Amino acid sequence: MFPTPDPQRAWAYRPASPRLGAPQGPLAGLTFSVKDLFGVPGWPLRASTRAPLPPVGESVLVRRLLELGAAALGKTHLHEIALGITGHNAWGGTEHPFLPGHMPGGSSSGAAVTAALSQVDFALGTDTGGSIRVPAAWCGVVGYKPTGGHPAWSTGGVLPLSPSCDHAGPLARDVDTVIRVHAALTGQPVPAQDWAGVRVGLWLPPGWVTDEVREATEDFAARLAARGASLAAVTLPEMLDAYTPIVLSEAAQVHREALRQPESGFLPSTLAALRQGAALGEEEVAAARARREEYRAQVEALLRTCDLLLAPAVPTLPPRLGTDEAELPGGRLPLRRAVLRLTAPFSLLGLPALALPTARPFAGVQLVGRRGADDRLLGLAHALTADGEGLSPPLQCPP
Repeated sequence: MFPTPDPQRAWAYRPASPRLGAPQGPLAGLTFSVKDLFGVPGWPLRASTRAPLPPVGESVLVRRLLELGAAALGKTHLHEIALGITGHNAWGGTEHPFLPGHMPGGSSSGAAVTAALSQVDFALGTDTGGSIRVPAAWCGVVGYKPTGGHPAWSTGGVLPLSPSCDHAGPLARDVDTVIRVHAALTGQPVPAQDWAGVRVGLWLPPGWVTDEVREATEDFAARLAARGASLAAVTLPEMLDAYTPIVLSEAAQVHREALRQPESGFLPSTLAALRQGAALGEEEVAAARARREEYRAQVEALLRTCDLLLAPAVPTLPPRLGTDEAELPGGRLPLRRAVLRLTAPFSLLGLPALALPTARPFAGVQLVGRRGADDRLLGLAHALTADGEGLSPPLQCPP
């Protein structure tokens, strides 16, 4: 086993030696961690739960990354079965890499921690409603959720949560590493792109975020404007009325065998959510899917008037462990709703999204592109670092 300590409980499994990649591949020399939803032959898959799981084959994406030369160091913990945004699980949960006693975000909690602490060059995560972007924002790293169904970022061989909303993607300390991995997987370079004339829709709903997060987002917007982008405020509805029934009903179907057991093995909060999903009727789920299509048309129309969206990726700075509510200018809300209403729309609709650090530690933003415009999105982010300006501030506790 690895001799390094793991006080944050980020690692779910660390083999005696890494799974080495092809020595001459374009990713040779890079290391990565694997969220414990991906099937890796010879490695256990527990999804940070004590419940029985359906079988999962070999991950297409992990195998491809190894073929491209990257070395896999082990598996990371997550919020139990990926059904949550705090990092809570059957093994005690994961802590923030720099703020003891605080949440790292989830569900890709261990992934974000291993990337933030430079234990790996990049971390493989999944995002169903924000599970890459939320921990990236709260841990001060970059997190990329590709377009839904992107051929380079296969979810084959990954334990699903919600097959119609699941995505696979990387977290890393810098944009360049994310781009290097993406370019290797696609076989196409991602050149930096000019921000001059780029139309940015700024989605910053009043009362949805704390003053610190609002100021960090506005500062990031000002940086884009200084590069020649034009910004205009936009509005979007909260889409959880579509997202929640779809995800919970699909998750209950994935875990239906465990739910039939007298003792499922899930934590009480996870079990309650799965039972809620199992209790949904066909008409309720069909109505939620119809609402998704209405939202899709609305956002597609919006993205014909702007090239991409800028929005906060989280509503607050990292909460303390055990927190279940968010204190916001608009009022107190359940933490789940406060977080997911910012991130879930773009998983629900399969749009590419990139979480980026801001000048305020642990208050990340997200850039959202048109469906299929992943290279454009990454190229614009690349331009922010191509001149040495950088995106990642020194990682430290907020004052």
